[in-house]
Amino acid sequence: QVHLVESGGGLVQAGGSLRLSCTASGRTFSTYALVWFRQAPGKEREFVAEISRYGSGTLYTNAVKGRFTISRDNAKNTVYLEMNSLKPEDTAVYYCAAKTQFGQYDYWGQGTQVTVSS
Repeated sequence: QVHLVESGGGLVQAGGSLRLSCTASGRTFSTYALVWFRQAPGKEREFVAEISRYGSGTLYTNAVKGRFTISRDNAKNTVYLEMNSLKPEDTAVYYCAAKTQFGQYDYWGQGTQVTVSS
């Protein structure tokens, strides 16, 4: 069992920055790729970024490329999402998820709210 807890959300003005964290407890953290999703009001949950088990590979949705950076520290069982040049359209609840080698999302956090004001 893996328990994921996100933190670091908040209210920020457009152009500002936030760093989200997602800390895991339970089974071996490095067993999983870690993925950030987000869900804006009235919209479906969407993929934001993914990092491989040991951090050697990353993926981003086009909307955040060049502005967001995903990283992980397996010694701290934590994955981060550094968000810069934030835009109002980045407003959403951000979730982290643990992804198995078979592509299944076994565990999800409870989410953290990010609100970007214009």
